[in-house]
Amino acid sequence: EMEQEGAVSKVKGGRFGFRKRPARVEGVLRVNPQGFGFVVAEGFEEDLYVRESNMGAALDGDLVEVGLSAPARGERRREAEVLRVVERRRTQVVGTFRKVGHFAYVVPDDKRITQDIFVPEAAYNGAADGLKVLVSIDKFEDRAASPEGRVLQIFGSADDPAVRVLSLAVSMDIRAGFPDEVVAEADSIPEAIPAEEIRRRVDLRSERIFTIDPVDANDFDDAVHIKRLPNGNLELGVHIADVSAYVSPDGPIDREAFLRGTSVYLVDRVIPMLPEKLSNRVCSLRPDEDKLTYSCTMEVTVRGKVVGYRIEETVIRSKYRFTYEEAQEVIDGKHPAHPFASDLEAAQNLARTLTAKRMREGAIDFDLPEVKGELDEAGVPIRLYRKDRKASNRLIEEFMLLANRTVTEVVTKGRHSPPFVFRIHDKPDMEKITRLAEYVRAFGYRLEHRGGIVESKGLNALLERIKDEPEAPVIEQAALRSMAKAKYSTRNIGHYGLAFANYTHFTSPIRRYPDLMVHRLLKRYLAGGSPVEAEKLESRCEHCSGKEKAATDAERESIRLKQVEYIANHLGETFDGVVSGVTKFGIYVELNEVLVEGMVHVRDMDDDFYEYDDRTYRLMGRYTGKTYRLGDTVEVVVVGANVDTRQVDLLFKD
Repeated sequence: EMEQEGAVSKVKGGRFGFRKRPARVEGVLRVNPQGFGFVVAEGFEEDLYVRESNMGAALDGDLVEVGLSAPARGERRREAEVLRVVERRRTQVVGTFRKVGHFAYVVPDDKRITQDIFVPEAAYNGAADGLKVLVSIDKFEDRAASPEGRVLQIFGSADDPAVRVLSLAVSMDIRAGFPDEVVAEADSIPEAIPAEEIRRRVDLRSERIFTIDPVDANDFDDAVHIKRLPNGNLELGVHIADVSAYVSPDGPIDREAFLRGTSVYLVDRVIPMLPEKLSNRVCSLRPDEDKLTYSCTMEVTVRGKVVGYRIEETVIRSKYRFTYEEAQEVIDGKHPAHPFASDLEAAQNLARTLTAKRMREGAIDFDLPEVKGELDEAGVPIRLYRKDRKASNRLIEEFMLLANRTVTEVVTKGRHSPPFVFRIHDKPDMEKITRLAEYVRAFGYRLEHRGGIVESKGLNALLERIKDEPEAPVIEQAALRSMAKAKYSTRNIGHYGLAFANYTHFTSPIRRYPDLMVHRLLKRYLAGGSPVEAEKLESRCEHCSGKEKAATDAERESIRLKQVEYIANHLGETFDGVVSGVTKFGIYVELNEVLVEGMVHVRDMDDDFYEYDDRTYRLMGRYTGKTYRLGDTVEVVVVGANVDTRQVDLLFKD
């Protein structure tokens, strides 16, 4: 009754807020490739629907002001029309350059940009027909006319696999290439460490410090050492590259690093946050080289409890560089005479203890398989395979988690905490958990919850039950999507997924800007410095969270691109798969080995007339009784693969 009177309004998550809905609101426009769009506006349970004819001069991603239509009786989703563009957030687009006489146009790769970009002859800037380019959007005032722009950058042939990956990343707001002033500042930084700098730091060069990283890594953020103390406890040292010693606040490198927010690990390359001189040489903790570090050295009991710690500026000299594969072989006992065999044994025992302790305290154990692509010299995928997390991966993860958790005590142990960068993770949305429970029920599993409120032990029980089952990757992805997104904030609400009350990111300043902020804040507060401005820090946290999402999306889509390129070379071949989704339009199938998802369209299922049951997520044949449902194992034939749209078409094998 109060909602009908306008005294309260329903917002997302099944909650109510004490506010009247205005006739005009601001929000971000998200455009569907079919032309219509939605505005995500605070205070509305459903996003606002916008017809293409009502979008005005707005583009996907723009911040817009919209006017609301009168609600129809029983209607949950309101319609809206764009009144003005508050902030043009889409200012450039990646696409294919097409020349027609004395003008040209760019066909956007991003299908959410539904209009081609007009380019006058004077603005070609060397582009030729068929090249991938970056084009600006300088003018767009009327939806009846095309946006107008200039060619800003030429990537190369649209058919070049390497060009496709780079242009994909740039189209998703990833910055590639460093400005001249950034390169100049990096070139001016000496690689040799001044003697006076070494003297003022704690010298740990005699410790048995080592690194464990991927075989193709060059940016070594972290190194560790471990040893037994006379009282029976362990000393665990986590030593992190001291980027703050080289990157001055608000200098050219720092400004560019902030704009990027993070390094981006695409399927065929790394787009670093810092110039390679810093990320791969000066700051990287390479073996047998003196390096400046910021260390968290902890005293840990055999039960995994930290009973003491030191956070200090140090200088180290890594004694050994492990790859994850080599470290795993030592852990497995294949090289008992290895000089660091005892160190890894102690590290592995402690890591197991820390993992078990986290699980008891309520952490959620997602163990999603990672898809890796083996590419030839031209960037063409020749093999796709699952990369499983090994004990050596978990070892380093546990030590980084412990250090990240420990350093937050600097700001949280007092009564009044100064502004700080926390890594937070909210509780799951109740509606998403309810939908997840319905989803897994269709597979024959049960997720314990109370009206959408789920405890971590319930999620862990589900994940344990599906382990090693064919449908495990599908359900794990669905469970992960039901979780809130972790982000950076000055407002500490804890980390639900890790079950930590206080947590931050401290261990990767070469590739994550928030870690660099944390280093600077720790040094400031440990030296007795005054608190920083909370509002400005929160704004920077929001920016970094957004850049992290953009990087994650770009990394995921670059892998998806190679998956589709790979499958395109296997048309007509048969694969085993699992039904991952059922809709009235068709059936989604995830291919087991390569984790590629494609669709069998209902229009191509001509062996019967199929009807969709939305309660049980099933398609059922009216005459034969044949049924397809979530979790079914099937054989499919690949019949189509579109690299531009990254869509795969399948048929069921007869």
